[in-house]
Amino acid sequence: MSLMSLPPPLAASYTNTVPKLKIHIPNLVVGQRVLPNLLSLALAVTLTTPLPSHAIPSLNSQSPPISLTTPFSQSKNLELGLENGKIRPCPSINPGCISTNPKSSSFSFPWLIPANSLDDAIQKLREAILKTQKNVKFQLAEDTPDGQYLQAEVDGGFGRDVIEFLVKGDVVSYRCMATKVTYVYPFTTAFGDSKGQEARLKQINDQLGWYAPSFDSME
Repeated sequence: MSLMSLPPPLAASYTNTVPKLKIHIPNLVVGQRVLPNLLSLALAVTLTTPLPSHAIPSLNSQSPPISLTTPFSQSKNLELGLENGKIRPCPSINPGCISTNPKSSSFSFPWLIPANSLDDAIQKLREAILKTQKNVKFQLAEDTPDGQYLQAEVDGGFGRDVIEFLVKGDVVSYRCMATKVTYVYPFTTAFGDSKGQEARLKQINDQLGWYAPSFDSME
């Protein structure tokens, strides 16, 4: 072997040059058009293929509304008026309430109207409320298929209270309820006393002189 056929020294081959890598991809390096066309096709498929709905969260998506099921939230939406033609029971989250509805835990007996007061019972009821309560505001008075309904707001211990009456024949059913339910931190039980509502109703009934049955009178 002659000296002319020997490979050059390694130092001479790697001093100032970096070896170029050649990748042979069949049918892609032939000509100048095939590779750009293939990249364009891949990009088009990527942009037009729908992604799964959970892959990218929508910026406009909203979480489902939270149901108002806590005692505090329920106390902000106390329902008034008749229910199926009857006075409503006291809400379980409102201890400052008394009702003639038998479903109430704070139950009271309906009043009985004497014969001489049947013709103008609602008017006498209005007058008794005005004489015994403070800052009275009558909200609703109407004749219904189930009797004459009267609703009034009065000053209560922690805010405004609502009194509802339903006069049907010689029977008066009612509900007296605090509209503001108070919670004492850190307890989740509402604070209230139905005795205050009993005292209010007694004031009204004493003014009327109507018969008010009680458990004590039945002994």
